[in-house]
Amino acid sequence: MASAPERPLLFLDVDGPLIPFGASYGPPQVPVPGPSAALDRGNPLLDRLDPGIGPRLMALDCRLVWATTWMRDANEAVAPRLGLPKLPLVEWPDTGADDGPRGLHWKTRPLVEWADGRPFIWADDEIGAMDHVWVAAQHPGPSLLHRVDPARGLVEADFCAFTDWLGALAAG
Repeated sequence: MASAPERPLLFLDVDGPLIPFGASYGPPQVPVPGPSAALDRGNPLLDRLDPGIGPRLMALDCRLVWATTWMRDANEAVAPRLGLPKLPLVEWPDTGADDGPRGLHWKTRPLVEWADGRPFIWADDEIGAMDHVWVAAQHPGPSLLHRVDPARGLVEADFCAFTDWLGALAAG
């Protein structure tokens, strides 16, 4: 009996996609009690999180993975506010930002290595043309590098792009 294929990955950045930088970012949220309380103090950016995004992300047919410099703080401060469970996270190597062609984002290589040939979506506000070229040449599986507008964060059009890509992938 063949095993079911592993679900595609969705690498999530926090600043920009989940914490938008634009002027209108939704109503302030009620602080979540618990271990994230220390991280909440003095961090007004957390008020920009939209708790409605968590259920939408969970409804996608993929495995969510943090791909952010927030590191473990994403699970402690961001995930509870979005109603997400603790997610795996990409550990960034201690290499220089100049490892690769000019214009290649420093996250690109570690994400491709983490994906290890599996299909993935990368949602980030700093994806550029060189990232698309490099992933197409270096990653043997399907990928969607999706640049999110950092002024707005994840919006309906982004979720449509994710579901369309995942649907096409599932259809073969």
